[in-house]
Amino acid sequence: MNTALLGSKSEAIKVPVEAGQLKFFAKATGETNPIYFDEAAARSAGHPALPAPPTFCFTLNLARSDPFAFYTQGLGLDLGRMLHAAEDFEYIAPFYAGDTITVFETLVDMFEKKGGALEFYVFEGTATNQRGETVVKMKNVLVHRNG
Repeated sequence: MNTALLGSKSEAIKVPVEAGQLKFFAKATGETNPIYFDEAAARSAGHPALPAPPTFCFTLNLARSDPFAFYTQGLGLDLGRMLHAAEDFEYIAPFYAGDTITVFETLVDMFEKKGGALEFYVFEGTATNQRGETVVKMKNVLVHRNG
């Protein structure tokens, strides 16, 4: 493991949040609350537009032209040997259809288990809206299998 990579940051990207994406994600995750599908229901609940469903921010990094480049090119990991181990979210403020979210992540920790057979990479991410307000803080743990 190359600990000199600690502190490496992915390129920040801006992702426009679209109502269709939010509805699709809500449906795919089994959400049933009408505020995620119906703008009138969202507005009557006090939202200015359709809100992003819980964990939607996980998909923001997938908007990159190569969503895995930070891991494979930047950190030298083999995509075929990577496993997603954990994801945590801290919701600071809601975000909505029509917002533009800027997201990036930083490698904050790495450690080995099983004599180096498994390498764990811990990332912290931040998502901010178009006003520069942090809306979500994320933690992502990837496991790289060696051998």
